[in-house]
Amino acid sequence: MSEKITVHPYTIDDFNELLTIQKEAFPPPFPEELWWSKEHIAAHAETFPQGAMLARFDGQPAGSATSLITRYDGSLHTWEEAADNGFIKNTHDPGGDTLYGIDVCVRPAFRGKGVAKALYEARKHLVQELELSRYIAGCRIPGFHTYADQMSPVEYVNKVTSGELTDLVLSFMLTQGLSPLQVIPGYVEDHESLNYAVIVEWQNPSKKQV
Repeated sequence: MSEKITVHPYTIDDFNELLTIQKEAFPPPFPEELWWSKEHIAAHAETFPQGAMLARFDGQPAGSATSLITRYDGSLHTWEEAADNGFIKNTHDPGGDTLYGIDVCVRPAFRGKGVAKALYEARKHLVQELELSRYIAGCRIPGFHTYADQMSPVEYVNKVTSGELTDLVLSFMLTQGLSPLQVIPGYVEDHESLNYAVIVEWQNPSKKQV
């Protein structure tokens, strides 16, 4: 039997499986207080159930992703500000034009099997279903710290985009059809990225961009 990946909305009933995904995707020394709590999961499912996604690989919980809707204007912001500290209630805007991904994680045992790709494809389908203009996310650039004494973060992103350099996260985003929009300093505490992130975008092909 061929392996099958399915993606469906998660609910509070899926909390234990979601916690397993988080624990394995972000093991120590990642602080466990940053894993999704029951309150977070309940808020996601209540506020924007379509954006709360659980991926299964042959029926087993393999990955998850969380999104909200916003109106993107290019303003500088932090992850905490965009994500309402992970609760999304105060930042989700049903009248917005942009799906904003605030989280995606895959259990190590299921990496390289198409789970992350399936979650990104599900987000693209959601953008089209809701007739939004785009999907965006704050992308880590974990390879930047090794080049920080040689170039700026913008130069680093440009070199990764051109294929001159490879970055573990940004290069994957590029393969998913996303393009860099802007570099944001102080986006999230991330030693490897020196706290920088890149807002990456996938445009809805059926929407004309202004």
